[in-house]
Amino acid sequence: MPAGRPVKYATPEQMQNAIDTYFNSCFGADEETGKRVQIEPFTITGLALSLDLTRQGLCEYEAKEAFSDTIQKAKLRVEQYAEKSVFTARNPAGAIFILKNHGWSDTQKLELTGADGGPVEVRIVGMSDEELEQLLED
Repeated sequence: MPAGRPVKYATPEQMQNAIDTYFNSCFGADEETGKRVQIEPFTITGLALSLDLTRQGLCEYEAKEAFSDTIQKAKLRVEQYAEKSVFTARNPAGAIFILKNHGWSDTQKLELTGADGGPVEVRIVGMSDEELEQLLED
């Protein structure tokens, strides 16, 4: 008989139902129109708490092959929410920060090469080859 605490979710389907409950809980009815609107942001922490797990516990379930796809799709939905927020928020800094925690990057790599990928050729304009050679000898 295995020792330890029993698992909270025996099947991916059971967990998916709990995940769906979390995402649905982030919506409510607009008081004026009665339409369904999002009232809470999607977050990894919110997801973990809703599943009665820690962030580490969520990662441990994700490491299990049977649950990996279920959790990755839920995390992708949280990431999509953050990604959309970059385009719609007045100040997208928070969403950008969250996306960086999802592995996104805003760095740029600049690489200079010469013709056909060779080294860059540098020429000093206004000097003859003889004057340049003299300068290098000095």
